[in-house]
Amino acid sequence: MESLNKANNGAAAPSEGDVAVIDELRTTYNSMKSEMAKVIVGQDEVVERLLIAILSRGHALLMGVPGLAKTLMVNSLSRVMSLDFNRIQFTPDLMPSDITGTDILQETSEGRREFEFVKGPIFANIILADEINRTPPKTQSALLEAMQEHHVTVSGRILPLPEPFFVLATQNPIEQEGTYALPEAQLDRFMFFVEVQYPDRDEELRIARETTGAASQTIEPKVNGEQILKYQELVERVPVPDHIYDLAVDIVRATRPASDDAPDFCKKLVSWGAGPRAIQYLIRGAKARAVLHGSYLVRQEDLEAVAHPVLRHRIITNFQAQAEGTDSTVIVEKLLDQFRDASA
Repeated sequence: MESLNKANNGAAAPSEGDVAVIDELRTTYNSMKSEMAKVIVGQDEVVERLLIAILSRGHALLMGVPGLAKTLMVNSLSRVMSLDFNRIQFTPDLMPSDITGTDILQETSEGRREFEFVKGPIFANIILADEINRTPPKTQSALLEAMQEHHVTVSGRILPLPEPFFVLATQNPIEQEGTYALPEAQLDRFMFFVEVQYPDRDEELRIARETTGAASQTIEPKVNGEQILKYQELVERVPVPDHIYDLAVDIVRATRPASDDAPDFCKKLVSWGAGPRAIQYLIRGAKARAVLHGSYLVRQEDLEAVAHPVLRHRIITNFQAQAEGTDSTVIVEKLLDQFRDASA
């Protein structure tokens, strides 16, 4: 532990108990990946980012065209973690009560009539909010309250949601007609913005061979909700060196065009940068990634690995950037390159 103390660079060393749990989590993570690989071909980076969000007590917004196994991925993740899963298909006529639940008049055994609350699909550990931008803002706000507060309000009553609680919302990047774009303030509630890419040729060949024959393999649970809560508490205690805090703050401040810390390309191409919540999510995400990879403290590579999904939807580019074909992904990569060069 003495050598670990020297490497922490200002951060307190983890306890021996935490070191043991980190080692346990690393082993569990590898077994979860192997189990999910039975039904999900490729998408390892997406799966890891979803796990990071869960361990960080965050939520994720998934962008991808139909047919990339997003629903199967989330359902498989819930099964491997022994968690309850519900899918909510967002449509223009969806009402808040369709998500949270409603009071229904029931007749008791004594012949009296009483209101009984029937829980909506939001009462599960993992929620897939499919095509969240297809429903009006009033209904979106019901989900966003649950994400932020981990409870819902029905008829003046506050009802807690089960823990752990994780929302994965999806958007279709192709169809925009008849949709309600999420405002920037609501996008900021999502810890991660994750793009699901097409699989490469070898992966598509595996999909063709493994999914067009006999029934696919079943997934066995490798962890349970109680363990997930333990791992979430562990992530909060992961040591962070001082220079990682400095780096997180400097990266986020550099995204704001009005800031003196912003590089020229941000002042030229960005309309709006990331807020303080992005710093919190960078640190939390880096902590979770560190323990998944068996590290006892946060490293710069952990911070860089979560920078794209944390910052991509928090940087709003201007018309000049759009005319040049520069999006927020390019901006984040240029920022990371700049800080890598500075630390070299």
